[in-house]
Amino acid sequence: MDSNMIFNLVALGFIIWFFYSRFAGVKGLRNLSSEQFQEAMAADKDKSVLIDVREPGEMKQGYIPGAVNIPLSSMGKRLSEIPKDRQIYLYCRSGMRSKQAARMLRKNGFSELSHLKGGIMSWRGKQTQ
Repeated sequence: MDSNMIFNLVALGFIIWFFYSRFAGVKGLRNLSSEQFQEAMAADKDKSVLIDVREPGEMKQGYIPGAVNIPLSSMGKRLSEIPKDRQIYLYCRSGMRSKQAARMLRKNGFSELSHLKGGIMSWRGKQTQ
């Protein structure tokens, strides 16, 4: 095998790993539709935390009432603000960042995690501007 072939295989392996790590499921994460998300949050109202993982500027376009903004970009530094003994509901714009946030939280000992499948773009409930 020549060095060009080895480089191509390594690059292909990296690309496969990158896409797998972004799109693979997160163990223990509940993927909820808009309706399921609303119902679950209502049932857990006093024992849950709703986190919007978008950047602060994105929240100006609207957010789910009661959400706390902890952007994915700063979540690692703000883990202490999130209670481990509560159900955590996550959402972002499309569902990709909230999945990444769930992966990070899972690695840091959080177990009760749910996210809004399709993000706020799929949300059918009330929004605050």
